[in-house]
Amino acid sequence: MKNITNKNTTTLKVISLIIVGMIGIPSQAENRDTLTNEQIDSKLSSIIKANKLTGKPTSNQAIPDINSPKAQLGMKLFYSKTLGGDNTTACASCHHPMLGGGDNLSLSVGVDSKNPNVMGIHRELKKNELARVPRNAPTTFNVAFWKRVMFHDMRIERFEDQGIHTPDVPYPNIDALAGESLVQAQARFPITSTAEMRSGYMDKSFNQTMRRALAKRLEKNWLAEFRKGFNYPEGSAEDLITEQNFSEAIAEYERSQVFINSPWKAYIEGNKQALTESAKKGALLFHTTQKDGGAGCAQCHSGDFFTDENAYNTAMPQIGSGLDNGATGSNDYGCNLITKKEDDKFRFRTPSLLNVEVTGPWGHDGVYTSLEAITRHMLSPIKSAKAYDPSQLKQKNIALQDLRANTQEAIDAGVHLTPKPQINKNDVKNLVNYMKALTDPCVKERACLSKWIPNANDNDPDGQTLHAVNGKTGKRL
Repeated sequence: MKNITNKNTTTLKVISLIIVGMIGIPSQAENRDTLTNEQIDSKLSSIIKANKLTGKPTSNQAIPDINSPKAQLGMKLFYSKTLGGDNTTACASCHHPMLGGGDNLSLSVGVDSKNPNVMGIHRELKKNELARVPRNAPTTFNVAFWKRVMFHDMRIERFEDQGIHTPDVPYPNIDALAGESLVQAQARFPITSTAEMRSGYMDKSFNQTMRRALAKRLEKNWLAEFRKGFNYPEGSAEDLITEQNFSEAIAEYERSQVFINSPWKAYIEGNKQALTESAKKGALLFHTTQKDGGAGCAQCHSGDFFTDENAYNTAMPQIGSGLDNGATGSNDYGCNLITKKEDDKFRFRTPSLLNVEVTGPWGHDGVYTSLEAITRHMLSPIKSAKAYDPSQLKQKNIALQDLRANTQEAIDAGVHLTPKPQINKNDVKNLVNYMKALTDPCVKERACLSKWIPNANDNDPDGQTLHAVNGKTGKRL
């Protein structure tokens, strides 16, 4: 066999394919549908063992208790519109636990909202204008488990033991004021974004000058809260109410949002009935390489946190106002905006898939509004991008005039995903059911999430607490 020429090898392959077609030997895709439940369990057991999966992501730091004084202070700050430049917008305006740690919008509506207390699909701008925020709000759920990067474009990045880079310093320099964790570094930036929280507040000032001004704003009513949160009963406002401290407290609250008790975790821990047969087939497809006939999803969505923390061009359709990139001036170059490297154009961070069922819309710009749609895209990205139908968008006033041109530019930049081989009609359903099995039931229950949402009768230092409501029913979230 060693002396067979390339020509003969090709001939043998063709003959083999003809024989397969004649005698009806099932393909790998067909085999997936005919496996017994016991066979799937056996294969998944091998995958779990080989990849050392435990169902429990690990953190570089201890996970805070939501009932700790600092996390409680962080929650009050997270929901306080006092940190919005025009006193109308809180962190929770775009990241509410009842909306999957996001806002249920493709593109967030930050400042200048018609009703600052309305969240979700009915949140709109005062005027009939296009959405200003160019990207989808990432979930705050399980942010404690990110080890290296934050944000879609990874503009917060930890470099080994050197420290954390932020946009306040040239890439890849370390920001001495980044804070102790990636989450604290991240918490320092939504307040500096004009479209998200800053509005026109001190818009000619450096970010750090503005943060210090917000800390000064808190001094009037928040000293007792900071004394309790930092366990410093005699501390002065000057010592306690600093931008470093309020971002640290917010990070403590965000990092307490750990929701990992999913059916998949229960399955790994030995409960073989925790997953449906469809979800098990989806898990097998998800964790099997393309080479072996699977979808190869776990190549990027790897480990117990379901991300490799790297960035890729996945040919996501480009909607919205963008970030002044490309020939149209309305494109979004992603990681390239940080690194300035040509190869980083249109790369965006691999998201974690924990609780992905409730964290939509999906994509860096929220372009897909169903889990099935984003799954189909990832299985055949270029085909899906070219055929994208914007009518699926549930949000009004999203710029679409450059959708085709901007998306084509992203495709031309070089897509890092290949279409998945041998996908049949049941595979998308099974993959979706598996991803739904990554959901902690707590994130669907108001009673369970209540610990992370201020009560109406909680102490409100300056009357600025956001109590979010559903714009259609008027009921509290």
